[in-house]
Order: sequence, then structure tokens, then C-alpha cells
Amino acid sequence: MEIDRAIRECDDRRLQTKYKNATYVVQRALTLYSIEEVAFSFNGGKDSTVLLHILRAGYFLHKKGQNSVNGDFQDFPIRTIYFESPCAFPEINSFTYDTAATYGLQIDTISLDFKSGLEALLKEKPIRAIFLGVRIGDPTAVGQEQFSPSSPGWPPFMRVNPILDWSYRDVWAFLLTCKVNYCSLYDQGYTSIGSIHDTVPNSLLSVSNSSYKFKPAYLLADGRLERAGRAKRPSSTGGQLPVDSNGLTGVDSHKNSMLTASIIAVGDEILFGIVEDQLGPYLCRKLHSIGWSVFKLSVVHNNIDSVAEEVERQKSKSDMVFIYGGVGPLHSDVTIAGIAKAFGVRLAPDEEFEEYLRHIIGDQCTGDRNEMAQLPEGITELWHHDKLSVPLIKCQNVIILSATNVSELEKQWDCWIELAKSSDLLALLEPYVSKHAATNLSDVEIAQPLSKLCLEFPDLYIGCYRKARYGSLIVSFKGKDLARIGSAIKALHKKFQPGAFIEMN
Repeated sequence: MEIDRAIRECDDRRLQTKYKNATYVVQRALTLYSIEEVAFSFNGGKDSTVLLHILRAGYFLHKKGQNSVNGDFQDFPIRTIYFESPCAFPEINSFTYDTAATYGLQIDTISLDFKSGLEALLKEKPIRAIFLGVRIGDPTAVGQEQFSPSSPGWPPFMRVNPILDWSYRDVWAFLLTCKVNYCSLYDQGYTSIGSIHDTVPNSLLSVSNSSYKFKPAYLLADGRLERAGRAKRPSSTGGQLPVDSNGLTGVDSHKNSMLTASIIAVGDEILFGIVEDQLGPYLCRKLHSIGWSVFKLSVVHNNIDSVAEEVERQKSKSDMVFIYGGVGPLHSDVTIAGIAKAFGVRLAPDEEFEEYLRHIIGDQCTGDRNEMAQLPEGITELWHHDKLSVPLIKCQNVIILSATNVSELEKQWDCWIELAKSSDLLALLEPYVSKHAATNLSDVEIAQPLSKLCLEFPDLYIGCYRKARYGSLIVSFKGKDLARIGSAIKALHKKFQPGAFIEMN
């Protein structure tokens, strides 16, 4: 089949890995469910276009594995759901129906809202699983895995997300490598398409000296800015906010936009309990201070494969990965080798980095024997700063920190912030702020009201903890808008008797 052949014959190893993993998810789903029990949600956008062709290839490989590849695979047997909206771009509608005709899609067009339409469809059809083009970073991707049951309050079905860990770059690499059609709006500077009311071309793609001409979406250099064209347009009617917004305005949505980071500590000493990791919590606080969300903080063994596996997982799920520990000439210093393996590149001598090391350790650093000067080939940048004796090492979206204590890390962090800002490589968002409320109520008494509160304020992080097993329960509210946090605390008070919660400093 042309999709499978195009990927196998390309030179992009990362894309091949992403494709292999995605088609495996499809084949697994087709093993768990019959064709009649699965459906595909298509909206005409780039992500669902990728998913369409991943499904076609996955179905082909599934049938091939059953030794039943016979006849023409032009028709696509998986039921396709399209939620037609009066707010959709005409180009999206045209592309959707043209695609349906080209690939023989069994398309069910639904004009109701997503939830109501889905309830009606699932009552009529025996659908148990739906393939979705959700990616990490999408507003709906929070908490999802490749197989995730539908959320409470929704009709029961399995959400299947084959491209969950794909980046913006991966999406365009696939579409261009496979030479498949996509919606024409992407060639007009649109990078993320919503409705006609909240989507404009991405200004980062505007052609110099022109306010009306834009480069195609695949030329966007920084995929983290994919949604920069999803700014809310002012309403000409000045109508009220939708009920489900709970007072969250378009400006608030932009303020609450999220970039994610992962933190990896490399050290057997931490896992053995010999030393206590202080650098990870410090980085969490610093990242929150610039408005970034920490996706994961993990600790791995001083083992090349352990490092490589964790870096491979996190670099595709997060906008930035910070890694520390295991950097140096000792047998246990395997971090850089693990990063190279994660990216599928070799370690190669870096003359510039070796010169820095020569100034630090003198004659002990000579020629090819200096393994510390071996860096991942083709993906490494050295970030120089006058306050650092050795430059910071950046391997695509992975930052290697050599600090061994908080004082050293604070210095490296300040230098990194300064360098990233001067290079326009760092997006500084609204910082996170927090408030806390304490109660002597039991977990059982507050569990259900607190769950409802989380649904009412989806833009806030609402968590609970105790400093002692029989001490007060502390409810923490964290977000980027102090007024929103205040509203959430007021809503919490209303759900209980007066005085049940006491706000803490």
C-alpha cells in the first residue's frame, strides 16, 4: 500500500518510529474490536487527515497479518463520523466530502453538537471504540493515553489515540512524505483550524512587507506556536459567553495557554536513597514561575538504555526536557550516550566543546581519548554565557544540565533563561499562582463536591494533600489567573456549611 511503502522508503527514522507505533495501536484496536464496533472521527484538519491514512495503512497491515489481503483496498470500511458545523470553514467542508469520495468513506454527517450527536449515534450503531486525532498539547489531551475510556457524563466508548505522541513536525513530515492531499487553508498560513470565529492565519508565517500573504503551515519553525492563530475574534453582537465557559474569556484562554516540560534525573544514588534530589523540585518551581507546566518528573538508573527510553518518551510528549546527573568521565556518566541513543544518532567528537574542557582540566584532556567531548552528532547546540565555564548543551528540545546542587543549578537556570530569551527560543507565559484552603472534613465528605468543582473550573489545578494522616486536609488551587482561583474558592465555600474551609496564607 502506498502509505506504508512511502514511510518504509523514507530516510526519516523518527517518522518511521512514530508510524510504526501508531499503526500498531490501530492493529491492536482492530484485534480488540470488530469493524462494526469501531468508528473514526474526521474533522478535515491536518491531524485527522494524518489519522485517516494511518488507519488505512493500519487496516492494510491488520488484514495482511491475517493473510487476507485480497482485492482492492481503495474503499475504507471503518465508519467515519463528521460533525458538520455552520461555523466551519467552507474549505474544511469541501475537503471532507472530497476526501470521503476519494477513499470511499462510510461517512455519517451529524449536525448536532459533539456530545448529543455522539449519544444519538451510539444508540443507533454498535460502536464501542472511536479513533481520534488527539495529540499531546491539545486542550482535550490532558490525562489521555493511547486507549482511554470516555469521560464521566459521556456515553461509554473507548477513545483510541494512535498519534497522541506526535508533534507538529511529525504531522507535516508524514503528510509531505506520503504526498497526500490536505485542506487548502494550510497553504494560506493557517496552522491550527477551529471555527471561522476563532481562527486566523498564523502571523509568524506572514510574508515580509505584507499583511495578507502567508507562507504554508509546514514552514512554521517552532511547532509549539501552532495555535498562535487561534486568537478569539471579537463578537460583532457582543453576546454572552457560552454556559460551559464558566466565565473563562478568550483572553483568559490565551493567558492560560500551556507549554509543558519534563524533568529527568539520572542517578542510582537517588533511587538507593543515598542522596535526596533537590534539583527536580527546584526546576518545577522555576518552570511554574515562567508559566510552564511540568508534565513529568522521573528518576532513572545510570544505564544508557534507561536514559534513552525515558528521553525518547518525554521528548515527544513535552515541549522541553531538562535532564541532569550522569554527566562526566566516570563509568556511571551515561546521560549523553543515552540521549544520543534516544535520537538515533552516534556520539562524535566536538572540537569546540573539547577546547572548553581543555581549559578546565588541562593536559588530562587530549585528542581522541577525551570521551567527555563526544556529543550527539547533528543535533547538538552549545549555548555560551560569560558566567558559565562550560556552555549549556542543547540537543533539539533536550537541555543537559551539569549542576550538582541548587546553587549551581540556579546559576545555570538564570543563564539559560537569558540566552533563550535573547534567541527568541523561550515563550514566557503568565506565571502560575496558588491559594490553599484547609478543612477538618473527611475525604469522603468532600470527594463528590470537589470532583464537581474540578469540572466547573477545568483551567485550574485543584489538588488535595495532608501534612499528617490525621491533620487537616488542604485543598490547593493553582492556575494563572488569581481572580479565577478566587472564584473557585468561593464556589467551594458554597458547597459546604459556613466555616467548613479556612483559607491559608
